[in-house]
Amino acid sequence: MPIRRYRKISLICFQFSNKIPTILTIGNITLDKYPLFLAPMEDITDPSFRMVCKMQGADVMYTEFISSDGLIRDGKKSVKKLDIYDFERPIGIQLYGHLIEAMVEAALIAEEAKPELIDINFGCPMKKIVNRGAGAGMLRNIPLMIEMTEAIVKAVRLPVTVKTRLGWDEENKIIVDVAERLQDTGIKAITIHGRTRAQLYKGAADWTLIGAVKNNPRMKIPVIGNGDIDGPVKAREMFNRYGVDGIMIGRATVGRPWIFRDIRHYLNTGELLPEPTVSEKADLALLHLEKSLEYKEGCKAIYEMRRHLSNYFKGLPHFKETRLRLLTCVEVDEIKSIIEDIRQKWREFRSEEKTSIYGI
Repeated sequence: MPIRRYRKISLICFQFSNKIPTILTIGNITLDKYPLFLAPMEDITDPSFRMVCKMQGADVMYTEFISSDGLIRDGKKSVKKLDIYDFERPIGIQLYGHLIEAMVEAALIAEEAKPELIDINFGCPMKKIVNRGAGAGMLRNIPLMIEMTEAIVKAVRLPVTVKTRLGWDEENKIIVDVAERLQDTGIKAITIHGRTRAQLYKGAADWTLIGAVKNNPRMKIPVIGNGDIDGPVKAREMFNRYGVDGIMIGRATVGRPWIFRDIRHYLNTGELLPEPTVSEKADLALLHLEKSLEYKEGCKAIYEMRRHLSNYFKGLPHFKETRLRLLTCVEVDEIKSIIEDIRQKWREFRSEEKTSIYGI
């Protein structure tokens, strides 16, 4: 099996001046108290976005999820997602699939990219994935879920983690039992999204069952909570109320990577930071765009940056027309010009808008 060569780029990351003791371990990874995880999101958590999130204080990140079938067939899109960089460590590669043999082979391929973790996706609710029995579809076949996880744990040397949901639907919230059984396979941590598959991303995330898993005396591995974390106050509430070992943030990071900075500062000091100025947001948006263009072909980079760019400047007065330009422009120089125009007009302005969940 050929070993791919991976590019290395340097980055001076945002450093926190905290003295919180390091108490959480996942395999050989040691993390500070209250670690913050960037959720894996398709067409979002590419290296350029992971970079700006790391700069803003994300502790652990994951690649976009990778199809096991695509990876073992050497599919270009799947293989490209294995690109990881020194600045993002510790990082996990997340895999999904419905066949044990394919998932084991994909995990062995992913291991060659030298991440810190292999993560198994048992939580994606997308219809095209679920209908094949992968992602959250595994919540309808728990014996297969357990058998697959055990096979991957035995096959790789790296720590294996799992991300899943509360259950298939309201009548089948089985996560407390499933978490125990997954732990027994040898996984090193579990992330739980506080919704069922039937909910998709609708309604409020139910953290009570996440807390029930964490406070189950049989559970010895770290439990990471996910769902509806939109800012510092909510993050601290979930840590304090449910005792989770870490928090994973997904949709609220889109075009808002400074959420990690804000949460970390609040957890350390109890002080809420002001929203970044428009000028600060412009600097970050331009860096994000530049790195996206380095990593992807021009048009793809532009298309996938749109959701970020519209959210970077969310809350500006009379922003509708400018937002439309950002969402339709296809020329890089024009996009940069629009961002600079926004900077010149608003510079020190700080949006006061607090949006709970940023749609994607």
